[in-house]
Amino acid sequence: MVPISLSYAYQLPNGDLSERFGANSNVGLSVSVKFRNNYLVGLEGGFLFGDKVLEPGLLSNVATSNGAILDINGLPANVLLYERGYTVMAYAGKVVPIVGPNPNSGLLLKVGGGYMRHKIRVQTQDNVVPQLEGDYLSGYDRLAAGPAAMLFIGYQHLSSNRLTNFFVGFEMLVGLTEPLRAYNFDTGRAEDGPRYDGLNGLRIGWTLPLYRRSGEGFYMY
Repeated sequence: MVPISLSYAYQLPNGDLSERFGANSNVGLSVSVKFRNNYLVGLEGGFLFGDKVLEPGLLSNVATSNGAILDINGLPANVLLYERGYTVMAYAGKVVPIVGPNPNSGLLLKVGGGYMRHKIRVQTQDNVVPQLEGDYLSGYDRLAAGPAAMLFIGYQHLSSNRLTNFFVGFEMLVGLTEPLRAYNFDTGRAEDGPRYDGLNGLRIGWTLPLYRRSGEGFYMY
């Protein structure tokens, strides 16, 4: 069987990541192969996004004495900060059919490793702020990346009539990242590394299983 899954997770940061961002969302896509012995291997990617940026004084050196940021015309600009990032993982796991309607359902365990990358997105909306355009953004975005690990424990349900297919469970991500910018404009120096960037959350997803019949190729339900 080849399960293709689309999922969503609400995650809380820990470690160094909690000093920069608040809670975030994560949309994931995975493709795996499940063997007859219920072991599985696969690949998955996740897109991280959120609007809770906690970095103090990030834009202080481009703001006026009263905290306003002016655009190219000298008018107050609407500047927004967001969290953006992604993860790419290869994983192995197993379905333990202790509960569920068939051997494809039950306790779902996955462990994997890969890559994590995240940054602060500075968005100036409809204004043009010369200090926050083009290459200048790299001095504020706090880009960091590095190897990461993943652990998932949950429940998978693939119905016998192949109409109700979902999974839900707890996911933990840990990234050992390094800052990738040589210089931060607001602090006047480079950021020290390495970093411990953790994300814990509940993930729920929908699965499209492709079953293979001998001599007949793949069939989609």
